[in-house]
Amino acid sequence: MMKLKIGTLSDERPVKVGVELPASVYRDLLAYAKAVASESGQPISDPCKLIAPMLARFMATDRGFAKLRRAVHSPEASKG
Repeated sequence: MMKLKIGTLSDERPVKVGVELPASVYRDLLAYAKAVASESGQPISDPCKLIAPMLARFMATDRGFAKLRRAVHSPEASKG
């Protein structure tokens, strides 16, 4: 079986954000939740809880974003 990029869900204090998804994206989210539940054995009661780890994974693996963050947070950027 293929390893999914989303693992177990962390139990961290959330910040509430409202978002509208296209119906096709929501259907894919439901399918993804079923795949995660099947792979992990952990039932997913609310597929929307997958959105945060998906976004986190996306941002963590986005090379352009990582480069931008390094540039913004570098000691060179803080000078002057």
